[in-house]
Amino acid sequence: MPRTRRRDTPPPRTGPAEKEVLRGFLDHLRAAVAAKARDVPEPQVRTPGVPSGTSLLGLVRHLAHVERFTFLGEEPASWPGTFRPDPEETVASVLADYRTACARADAVIDACPDLTQPVARPGRAAPSLRWALVHMIEETGRHVGHADILRELIDGSTGR
Repeated sequence: MPRTRRRDTPPPRTGPAEKEVLRGFLDHLRAAVAAKARDVPEPQVRTPGVPSGTSLLGLVRHLAHVERFTFLGEEPASWPGTFRPDPEETVASVLADYRTACARADAVIDACPDLTQPVARPGRAAPSLRWALVHMIEETGRHVGHADILRELIDGSTGR
């Protein structure tokens, strides 16, 4: 398998405000996970690379659900099911759904003037926007690491 090395993108340069820093790092990670799935052919993009059944397409699909849950309060019917793309879903459709989920989450983030304000969580205790941003950075960063490994197993490419 040929190895290709991509040049790593440096951490984002952001403004000094806490919200700008958190949003900048979240956007950096969002772009990294999307880039890992982009241009990967079928069936490799949906083929599990580890015994748990995780695939690149499944990771992106899952993160779209996590964005909607964290910032919009939309809970999926099954969290394990969020990792399994439907047969009719394509890389383009899953990436488009991820971009839409991120845009909707960004609208919530942008509209909130105070990081201590709660995010939507119908029927549950609502965390602060600060907590939601930090959690989403942690969740996305964790799955970007998984995506790094899966992509390297598929075609040897590394880097962000």
